[in-house]
Amino acid sequence: MARPRSEGSTGSAGSTGGPTGSGTGSGTRSGARAAAAPAAKDGATGSIPAPRAGGRAEARKAAQSQGRGGRGGQGGDGGQGGGSGHRRSGGRGKKPERNVKKIVGWTAVGALVLIAGTGGAIYFKLSGNIKTFDSDAVSKDRPPEATADANGNKPVNILLIGSDSRGGGNSDLGGGNSEGARSDTTILLHVYADHKNAIGVSIPRNTLAVIPPCKLPNGKWTKEQKGDDVLFNAAFETGGSPEGNPACTQNTVEKLTGIRVDHTIVVDFSGFSSMTKAVGGVEVCLPKAIYEGDINPNLNKKGAQVLPVGKQKVDGQKALDYVRLRHGIGDGSDIGRMKRQQAFMSSMISTVKKQGLDPTTLLPLADAATKSLRVDEGLNSVDKLMSLALSLKGIDMHDLKFVTPPWRYHGANLDLVKPDADKLWEAIRADHTLDGKDATGQQPDAPAAAPETPAVPTPAAPTTTAPPTTAAVTTPVKVAVYNGTTVNGLAGKASEALKAAKFTVTGTMTAKSTNKATTTIEYGAGQKANAEKVAALFPGATLAASSAAGISVVLGKDYADANGGAAASGAPAATPTAPAPLPTSVTEEARSADDDICANTTYGSGG
Repeated sequence: MARPRSEGSTGSAGSTGGPTGSGTGSGTRSGARAAAAPAAKDGATGSIPAPRAGGRAEARKAAQSQGRGGRGGQGGDGGQGGGSGHRRSGGRGKKPERNVKKIVGWTAVGALVLIAGTGGAIYFKLSGNIKTFDSDAVSKDRPPEATADANGNKPVNILLIGSDSRGGGNSDLGGGNSEGARSDTTILLHVYADHKNAIGVSIPRNTLAVIPPCKLPNGKWTKEQKGDDVLFNAAFETGGSPEGNPACTQNTVEKLTGIRVDHTIVVDFSGFSSMTKAVGGVEVCLPKAIYEGDINPNLNKKGAQVLPVGKQKVDGQKALDYVRLRHGIGDGSDIGRMKRQQAFMSSMISTVKKQGLDPTTLLPLADAATKSLRVDEGLNSVDKLMSLALSLKGIDMHDLKFVTPPWRYHGANLDLVKPDADKLWEAIRADHTLDGKDATGQQPDAPAAAPETPAVPTPAAPTTTAPPTTAAVTTPVKVAVYNGTTVNGLAGKASEALKAAKFTVTGTMTAKSTNKATTTIEYGAGQKANAEKVAALFPGATLAASSAAGISVVLGKDYADANGGAAASGAPAATPTAPAPLPTSVTEEARSADDDICANTTYGSGG
């Protein structure tokens, strides 16, 4: 992986200057987009601190006084943004100082767990906070949906987008001073089917990408855009709307990864600031002290200390300073900043988990979270957000991982390294964790591969008269089902057949080997007669005695073929083998949410 170069006022690698820039003019809007920022939304700034002297607000004023050039090379349809949706290497996409926190999405969703115990007045108040975007703007050409396992569980993919919209007090907090909204940070959160593991993939904002057709505010659709000047973060700005274009970003993520996005959540600066206050601050760690001159290099002096070295609690403006910090630490690149953001997200989630369902803390948190959200229509109520939140609460901190797809420089921008990045998308589509574990079919409460207690045989029960299609069961017989193939959904089908025949299914899991050709019924001591009854439901299956207690059905390719294989569930054709092991460029850079908050928070030399 190429070593990141220091970024300056334009945000491009190797340049110099401060994050707000002055005189270069990169990052401002042209034409109709140069209008004043929209008015702040009601109630959005109640707990937002005033800008700190010598901080970003002064930097913006300084930039304005020196004059700011329009963005060059931006074609399009004028006020509608034209759908050009791209940035050249010297264009708007290079302003990392407007990087918005991906932390908010996780916290916003997680906070809503508490709504289950609140009254109707609070419910309606929070529901009134939620804003949605039009689902008609989502592409019709999409990856297939994931299939559910025997208990109805399936992976969930949540796209978290940070918006630096200028309304609602965001400008005072560093959201910028030009019209429109941008998505400088995006994370794709994959929750595995077992709902015990999750992975958040950060997509660098200046990654070269293909932007598929996207719907504009006037109802028209753009053409597909690709080339050396088409950057990922331009998708959100397509159309020039002050609220951004989350559907276009979702379309672009699906095009880039081949992964279907189930839900999209957009969050903003002011909500993030309020949430960090609602939880009483978040613990962070820095390898060196940070000064005003690091936060705003345009001051041209060191200035007062803003954040001391070592562990500390931050909220509000200081929390924003920490996650937006780029200069004065490491090599000054966005890569180091992304590492600190992942550490911050982990710490904030840990803070919320430790506080539990304390209304004193979580009611303000939920209020701040819902005020900052803009979601797809599938999450347009507190009930739906709460259901999603409850589905995430069983994920242990160690089993929540953060990664960035392997990248390299392409001029001033980034390109994802192939085939390494493709192997990451493939593993996620197959529901494989970073360590190669297949999380599809693993149930939250299902027993592991431990043997079942053997059922007590009934001596007088007939063993040879049961018809082949309806195994007569007079005493509960426990059966575990293992999928010995790579075809999703088979264990669920077999489980339904067993339950219909009055067997008790103890769990559905993936077998250690997924290359099994013939279905096998394994049985422990005293279980042969019951195993024969089970075998009657699986024509062609073989019986095999086992040292383990109980009965297990290990499904093979014969069962997959008899049930239509992958086509039976509408899923894409399964590959004959499991995804290839992930390269070290992915696994060695992964961060667990329970990692030391002082570790892995910089990149390169200089701090």
